[in-house]
Amino acid sequence: MAAPEKYYELYRNTTIGLALADTLDDLISSRRIEPQLAIKIMGHFDQIISQVLGEKVKARMSFKGHLDTYRFCDEVWTFIIKNIKFKLDNSQQIEVEKVKIVSCQSKDKA
Repeated sequence: MAAPEKYYELYRNTTIGLALADTLDDLISSRRIEPQLAIKIMGHFDQIISQVLGEKVKARMSFKGHLDTYRFCDEVWTFIIKNIKFKLDNSQQIEVEKVKIVSCQSKDKA
């Protein structure tokens, strides 16, 4: 039997990922599920959130800012950009002080 495919755990730190983790913790604390099931659920979340965002999100934007820091470690790029201006599809502009962008190699589809 082939080993299960690994997915990045990047989205666990998002609002939806943290809410899922909190809910699973509550279910474990109340003995409604076993910790092993929670681990499987989080692994499934990693896979599904990545697939859904890749397939369903079609919006585009552009941005300009000042690159403050960048690094490449373990096949992951991390950029810190300051004084950044986003221009959305609908021409709306958003300005923020600082943004962190994490970029990982995607899995090639056969």
